[in-house]
Amino acid sequence: MKSWLSIFLTSFTAFATAFASVSHAADSPEQPNILWITSEDNGPHLGCYGDQYADTPNLDRLASRGMIYLHAWSNAPVCAPARTTIISGLYPPCTGAEHMRSMTRLPDSMKMYPQYLREAGYYCTNNSKEDYNLQKPAGVWDESSGEAHWRNRKPGQPFFAIFNFTVSHESQLRKRPHTPVHDPAKVRVPAYHPDTPEVRRDWAQYYDKLTEMDQQCGRVLAELEKDGLADSTIIFYYGDHGSGMPRNKRWPYNSGLHVPMIVHVPPKFQRLAPREYETGGKSERLVSFVDLAPTVLSLAGVHPPDHLQGHAFMGSHQTDPPQYMFGFRGRMDERYDLVRSVTDGRYVYIR
Repeated sequence: MKSWLSIFLTSFTAFATAFASVSHAADSPEQPNILWITSEDNGPHLGCYGDQYADTPNLDRLASRGMIYLHAWSNAPVCAPARTTIISGLYPPCTGAEHMRSMTRLPDSMKMYPQYLREAGYYCTNNSKEDYNLQKPAGVWDESSGEAHWRNRKPGQPFFAIFNFTVSHESQLRKRPHTPVHDPAKVRVPAYHPDTPEVRRDWAQYYDKLTEMDQQCGRVLAELEKDGLADSTIIFYYGDHGSGMPRNKRWPYNSGLHVPMIVHVPPKFQRLAPREYETGGKSERLVSFVDLAPTVLSLAGVHPPDHLQGHAFMGSHQTDPPQYMFGFRGRMDERYDLVRSVTDGRYVYIR
């Protein structure tokens, strides 16, 4: 009798646990897919930002279906420390990774944000640049390579996918021979650059590369549509810092830190959209790279860890906007320039 009672109680407990688990899963909100498209070395020189010289139809179309941020900042004007900020959710001077090529290690108590997403059930892919300026622990990505793709996940599994395009990198701006597509005579030369044929040619080639980058973005967006995932995927596009032209990349001026950022939230996930979200709209909110890790966790339904220094601007844990954004420059390549900058979206103070 005792053995039969024991079997009954064990079976009942197992059934109740399974039922509770299924009920909890059914009650839990559906997790969105999340797609990040990033490009290298370009400021907001896009048609959707009012640049009439630019030819970026795919990103302009994404902006017309989503929203652009007018005050988006990289926290560092060069790739590696900027990526430190993104992957850790911390300002690099706090992690020992302020200087280019630092390769320091995060404390064991802290994780890179894809690790939290994987724990929440996401299939996380990176295609393909890392360059985090930190030692990368094991288990950050399910895939990180030129072949990484959401198509490699299990059926029905939510994904977080990054596609990073390098065609606009500064190394591409002065490669010759190059036949300009954009007319150098029509370039608007910034006041801080000399108006010479060489400068005009470099700027025209930069815009040519932005058009190529836009085409690459269009191919990824077309794959998302082809796979029937556009209605269940929140899309981000952003550049990693200012252009590869002088006084842009590596310099913590607005020209080095101001970046384009577009977000698109499909109707089924409007509950996760920014509070100010409007289709085809423009947000005045201050957003910088330190905000990306808490934001993507917030979208996935993960409470951002308390040690993260940014502010979630989307999702179930979004917060009020910050009053200021901060930038910095440490050692970059051969030079030490310990510079700090701060902006309220209108003025930039540099010291």
